[in-house]
Amino acid sequence: MILLDDNTPVLLAAAATPHPDSLPKDEFGQMVHTQDSITRAVSDSLKNMNLTDIKAVVTGENTIIKDGLRALTDLTVSFVPKLIVAILILWLGMKLAKMLKKVIVKGLDRRGAEPSLKTFLSSLVDVLLKAMIVIMAMDVIGIKATSFIALLGAMGLAIGMALQGTLQNFAGGVIILLMKPFKVDDYIECGQYKGYIKEIRIFHTIMRPFNGRTIIIPNSELATKSLINHTKEPQIRLDVVASVAYGTDLHKAKAVLQQVIADEPLIRHDFKEPVIAVSDLGNSSVDISVWVWTTVEDYWEVWKHIREDIYIAFNNAGVEIPFPQVTVHQGKDNEPFLMAHRTAEAHQEITEEESMGEGA
Repeated sequence: MILLDDNTPVLLAAAATPHPDSLPKDEFGQMVHTQDSITRAVSDSLKNMNLTDIKAVVTGENTIIKDGLRALTDLTVSFVPKLIVAILILWLGMKLAKMLKKVIVKGLDRRGAEPSLKTFLSSLVDVLLKAMIVIMAMDVIGIKATSFIALLGAMGLAIGMALQGTLQNFAGGVIILLMKPFKVDDYIECGQYKGYIKEIRIFHTIMRPFNGRTIIIPNSELATKSLINHTKEPQIRLDVVASVAYGTDLHKAKAVLQQVIADEPLIRHDFKEPVIAVSDLGNSSVDISVWVWTTVEDYWEVWKHIREDIYIAFNNAGVEIPFPQVTVHQGKDNEPFLMAHRTAEAHQEITEEESMGEGA
């Protein structure tokens, strides 16, 4: 028997012959037996295969399916209890967070906190507690919280850089709510802004001036710049300047001002006694400052009336109210200046003297 390669013409002819009798013969007259490479591979595998391996294939032992089923069983047995514990943590944690939020709100109510402060703090505590509960549940399941926190930190850094101004306003709102430099309905003055505070929000504050318009000021500006709170204390001082002409009897003028103060019922003498004193000697007037005290609620009412009362009282008492004056002095008549009379002949004589050097 001769074993030929798969690609020899003789093998191809033998493979195509249906009957063994018609198989081709070689030059010596012997029949050619063919065997392709696939048949040889299967034969060699069956000869080398152990009976134990054949049994494992038939019974299903040590197969990919069995290994997959075993891994799925192990995962189910170990993961399901963790999942149940995580669900319990989420459920109980949300209940506790809700209860704690109510406790915080009640505590702020007992301390008389501002409504905006209560809303902000309760929302902040609620968000923080829920985030902690979710992280705990993830850790029980097996999700690494450190990677999650690092991702949140990177996202927070990127968002913080993009929203730097907004975060500054947020921090300013927190400072205002905690430190309370002013509250709703206070009259404040910050730079070019003057008005009553109508609402304090997280990112900005709404102010209402006397002209009825609405001013929206970023909280960072109110938290970092100097401001004047005119209504922080229950009592406030009103300053008025009353001017009189030079030559006026100051004792009489002060007595008139004392009577005006006594006739005003909204001026509070129990806070502090009024002060009347000369404050400035102007170009055309003597300025008398009047300091009176009243409550914050009555401030603008006194402000509207007291200047009118001072004018009427000065006019009735004959106290002269000054106005700008200009004094004009008239000079005496002077004799006119006379110029020397010069003739052409005199000019000729001067020229001849200069030419001879006599005029030098």
